[in-house]
Amino acid sequence: MRPSNLQPIGKQSGYCAPHVDARANRGTAWLCQAVQDCNLQLGRNARRRYSACIKKNDMKIHDLITTTEALEDLCTRLAKSEFVTVDTEFMRENTYWPELCLVQIANEEEAAAIDPMAEGIDLTALLDLMCENQDVLKVFHAGGQDVEIIYNLTGKTPHPIFDTQIAMMAISQSEQIGYANMVESWLGITVDKGARFTDWGRRPLTDRQIEYAIGDVTYLSDIFPKMLKKLIKTGRGAWLNAEMEKLADPSNYANDGDKAWMRIRQAGRNPQVLGRLKAIAAWRESEAKHKNIPRGRIMRDETLADVAGHPPKKQSDLAKVRGLSNSWKENDIGKRLMNVLENAEPLPKDEMPAKSSRGGAPLGKEGALVADLLKLLLKIRCREIDMASRLLTKSDELEALAAGIRKLPILEGWRYEVFGKEALELVEGRMAFTVKDGKMVMTHLGNVDEGDELADLGTETQPGDDEPAAAQPAAE
Repeated sequence: MRPSNLQPIGKQSGYCAPHVDARANRGTAWLCQAVQDCNLQLGRNARRRYSACIKKNDMKIHDLITTTEALEDLCTRLAKSEFVTVDTEFMRENTYWPELCLVQIANEEEAAAIDPMAEGIDLTALLDLMCENQDVLKVFHAGGQDVEIIYNLTGKTPHPIFDTQIAMMAISQSEQIGYANMVESWLGITVDKGARFTDWGRRPLTDRQIEYAIGDVTYLSDIFPKMLKKLIKTGRGAWLNAEMEKLADPSNYANDGDKAWMRIRQAGRNPQVLGRLKAIAAWRESEAKHKNIPRGRIMRDETLADVAGHPPKKQSDLAKVRGLSNSWKENDIGKRLMNVLENAEPLPKDEMPAKSSRGGAPLGKEGALVADLLKLLLKIRCREIDMASRLLTKSDELEALAAGIRKLPILEGWRYEVFGKEALELVEGRMAFTVKDGKMVMTHLGNVDEGDELADLGTETQPGDDEPAAAQPAAE
């Protein structure tokens, strides 16, 4: 039976709405400072903490924790750690709210799996460690859904926080490297993923399930210090700040029905259509929460957008809408939808979606060719410096640069130094692609004959002793 303390905040009437934690997340400032000072700023004594992070100890694996007392004892010890690695197992195929089924946590010395479904267990100590203890860094891999679950339970996000999948973008070309690929590239270990799609809600859990789950944090505790060492060595820690802050931003996890429409693709900027889209999306969220079923079970996104763009005139017309059951033409849910459509108002001007990065500037055929050259430059540059292009920029920003827009993130800070400067010179005709000795190089146009190479874009970088071999991106 699901313990009452695990009911998501705001799940049903009578529960408090999630409180958005206004305190600034400190999970990125320490890393930026570490790069600047060549120290690991996790707390009061940077050098001592860095030494602790790279120390390898034999790890103790605990039995499955099913009691409040055992959990509190574990969290008391973990609260003295420099960092903890965290992962969760959950089920959400048939529910609106993800059902937390297992929590795994480790530091350099010990690891444990915690059963949140155990009768009578109180997770307060664990949640306090995640959200209230600012001295322990919480390390995740692809942690968005893990953070969402913690937010649903507390109204807060873990902090300070670090995500190794995000960090890999700064030190490899992997944009969404999977956990198994990351473990293999850093540790040379092949992870058994056989239990990945198991039913985590069924009890009792098998030894294989628990062993698989524990592996998601034990290997991570070995990789994290090595990754930090490389980030400091390359001076790229500050590059991750914005991405880590986005992961920790509580507003990303708030179930605000009035903003649900922003996740749905809709062509055009017609206020009438967008107003209906907003109203229907908010109604769908309310229906899904009340029934605790996935929002797609109420209505799929494409169907919702179709109804917003071509609203039926009467309820019987709902039977003609692709994706809706024929019964909607006469049942209560169809009646509620028609009521929403009838009362929808045009989207206010101050809520209209932002235009593209070009701000309306025409790109044209020639501009599109320039944008293609910029994308080529980006691909070559990222390969040369071994980083993910997503961390530098996106296609719409390159198109904006090609269209003449100059107020762009790519022309500021570290992005300008790494890529933006050359991109701007290429667009403004001061640089060009050339090939020398089979390698692509960038050259000042005035010095082509002299071979004034500004950057050798074909150089291969070799991993050091503490660095992984080239990893293959894999979404997980």
